[in-house]
Amino acid sequence: MSVLKVTGVTDLAGLGGFTLSSGSITCNGTLKVNNININGSISGSSKYNIPSFSGQSGQFLSTNGTDLIWSTDISSGGGGGGAGLRSMQVFTSNGTWSRPSNVGSIQVVVVGAGGGGSGNGESAGAGGMSRRILDVSNTSSVSVTVGNPGGGTGYSGCGGSGNSSSFGSYCSASGGYGANCRTQHAGGIGGNGSGGNMNAYGGGGNGYGNWSTYGNHNAGTSYMGGSQPSGNSQTNYAHRHQSHAAWGAGGNSSRYSNRGARGREGVVVVYEYYG
Repeated sequence: MSVLKVTGVTDLAGLGGFTLSSGSITCNGTLKVNNININGSISGSSKYNIPSFSGQSGQFLSTNGTDLIWSTDISSGGGGGGAGLRSMQVFTSNGTWSRPSNVGSIQVVVVGAGGGGSGNGESAGAGGMSRRILDVSNTSSVSVTVGNPGGGTGYSGCGGSGNSSSFGSYCSASGGYGANCRTQHAGGIGGNGSGGNMNAYGGGGNGYGNWSTYGNHNAGTSYMGGSQPSGNSQTNYAHRHQSHAAWGAGGNSSRYSNRGARGREGVVVVYEYYG
């Protein structure tokens, strides 16, 4: 058998071809093949090479925007983003929302505070609601305002109105009206949302009742839920349990001329998504 020993093979122009050295073949130019069968490993510095499989059981191939890498966390995308819900922040008082790392969009729910209830079955309205989706890829922080509730009052008095909640200038929700404020012996009307992809009124409160209906009255229901419990023969029952209500709910009424419950504080909830 004859052996041909050369250090290189070139085309007629001397531009493209192969260089043979120390058991390696180097292609000078572009190597074009229809099919390739590899019995060994692929190595080199190209970014198109798949990283070594060794020790990567249970992981998946991802990218950080520069290189191919192995990752175990699908939510973080191996340091390059990911998809789905990352986290949530809940504000029950004024504050500042700051964008966490890898968050590209958020969904904000803003609820205004509830109004205050009165006596003889007259209860208050709930705060309104605004819900909005925002691209925050270029936003670092947003000021958050959470409304304080309206205070309760005795029979025929005007309950305090709840204050508005807001997420910067993007969306806001006004507070519910107190009992007896818009019209005598009537329940308070609910607040409303503005600026959101969806805006809604809070529920309205009940109007005047008598001894036979005490315990059957409810204040305005907010986006987050209902108001305090009411009682037929218990003195200041709703007022004594005024913290037992959903965020933004209106203050419930009491029997006779007893003091009604205050409303509940507003709330701002921020759902944070990878992007």
